Amino acid sequence: MNPTNYTQKIIGIEGSANKVGVGIVTEMELIANTRATFHGEPGEGFRPTEVARHHQRILPDLIADAFEQAEIKDASEVVAIAYTKGPGMGAPLQAGAVAAQALAMTLGIPMVPVNHCVAHVEMGRSITQTRNPIVLYVSGGNTQILNYSRKKYYILGETLDIAVGNCFDRLARVLKLPNEPSPGYSVEQLAKQGTKLFPLSYSVKGMDMAFSGILTQISKQGKALMSQKDTKYSAADLCMSLQETVFAMLIETTERAMSVTNIAEVLIVGGVGCNLRLQQMMQLMCDDRSAKLGATDARYCIDNGAMVAHTAVLMYKNGVYTNPYEGCEYTQRYRTDEVEVLWRKGEQLPNV
Repeated sequence: MNPTNYTQKIIGIEGSANKVGVGIVTEMELIANTRATFHGEPGEGFRPTEVARHHQRILPDLIADAFEQAEIKDASEVVAIAYTKGPGMGAPLQAGAVAAQALAMTLGIPMVPVNHCVAHVEMGRSITQTRNPIVLYVSGGNTQILNYSRKKYYILGETLDIAVGNCFDRLARVLKLPNEPSPGYSVEQLAKQGTKLFPLSYSVKGMDMAFSGILTQISKQGKALMSQKDTKYSAADLCMSLQETVFAMLIETTERAMSVTNIAEVLIVGGVGCNLRLQQMMQLMCDDRSAKLGATDARYCIDNGAMVAHTAVLMYKNGVYTNPYEGCEYTQRYRTDEVEVLWRKGEQLPNV
């Protein structure tokens, strides 16, 4: 990307899970961001093949809408097509990768394979203007505490079993809460009515966490409630109890990472990151430490094509791109710390 030509555009396609999005950015601004979500019925999840078919059907319209939003008149304005390489669910990832490859081959331009997790971080850093924060990345499939050092985002702590967002999704399924706009949002709204705390285990190991035991406990109580065998705790109580417990774990481990690295800046990213209760609890911790909190809303926390396109701009400028005629690699397992962060040259983690 020519740094003197700010009209050059990169298109980003995100489709690692049940959300699919197309974003278009220049080096200076976001000019298009379209998105659609596959929803299962209340009480149900979603199968990767169903999600992939949804993405395949909707992507042509999303791409067309994004082109219209960006007012692209000449295809030569587009210099690259970016896509989510991983991590994520195999079939949806493939749908996005193939669409990106077809578009890149049509336009005769390179592709930029983007790590989904890194894209969340870079979008969050850009929106909140946080420089070198401790990053709490929380979503349906990932829970990690990250920080940059030596050209990589190192994982200081993470879940040892399932992601925190998966806990919310599973409880929503047990309680048959709406999947629109998301099961996590339904849990968040119902939790506001909770008054009685259901005791749950608290599993923190240094800066790592474990949530499967908590999920087993809350699911058992939820099933007892739905079958009317035990109505001592309402659905709102269970949602509130799950939030308060797992968020306390996330705050504790994030604060420990801040203490170890001597960093006074936190960034929350990922779909669960737009939960206002999590942001409120994190703000209280940051206030105690005189630290800065960076947080965004659903436009940027939830999976979107703009974050892929934005990260691709950084990668493309540093020579990271591929030939679409040589294939479009994607993988369900793509660790955050596997990515060489070439665009943050010279930055170093304090005291490391």
